Amino acid sequence: MGRPFLNFLKVFLPFALILFAIQFYTVSNFVEATLYYSTVSNYAFHILATILIYAILLFINLNFEDKTGFAFMGMGLLKMLAAVLFLLPALLNDEVSIFAQVIAFFVPYFIFLIFETTFAVKLINHNK
Repeated sequence: MGRPFLNFLKVFLPFALILFAIQFYTVSNFVEATLYYSTVSNYAFHILATILIYAILLFINLNFEDKTGFAFMGMGLLKMLAAVLFLLPALLNDEVSIFAQVIAFFVPYFIFLIFETTFAVKLINHNK
């Protein structure tokens, strides 16, 4: 699991840091709404979730090659559930802008999802 995981991190971490810097600058300078979660909190969730999902996919790919796609779909469902649970306090809070918080969370969510999907497809196709 070491080599593919390190290759993933070499691409993923700079990608995540660049996205973080762009969103941090944008939210700090252009968003006047009050957000429940900071950009750091949002990205901590996304980065940890993505690394965990890819590590699990690598483990499953090493032990059950034919189940990697199913594992990716299942992990995507669990990530969506975790995202809803993560956002629930913000959605129930009347003092913050729900729309701004949802946009600040889900724009990077879908960008990270595209990144995960790309690497999962490479992992699945590598087995064929």
